[in-house]
Amino acid sequence: MAKATATATATKLRPLGDRVVIEPIPREDMTKSGIVLPDTAKEKPQEGKVIAVGPGAFDNDGKRITIDVSTGDKVLYAKYAGTEFKLDGEDLLIVAAKDILAIVEG
Repeated sequence: MAKATATATATKLRPLGDRVVIEPIPREDMTKSGIVLPDTAKEKPQEGKVIAVGPGAFDNDGKRITIDVSTGDKVLYAKYAGTEFKLDGEDLLIVAAKDILAIVEG
């Protein structure tokens, strides 16, 4: 059901410039040894799925700079990057393309 909501949310959002909308993937609630982590001990997610991509920023010559990620990519982003918000009950994040560190393959 979460996939359908994220897809519906993506159609409602059109990021501007070099902005990317990401649906953060929550971290595990339990360690490998079976210890349950409370919310206060969890780290901020740094991995997520791209649900919308802006058209790209302009360079000094007025040409568009393309963004290296596309909708559906699983990415790693900087820990304190972007702006968090809720839309239709979904936790989302808008980040600048420069704050995306890598695409997770596979």
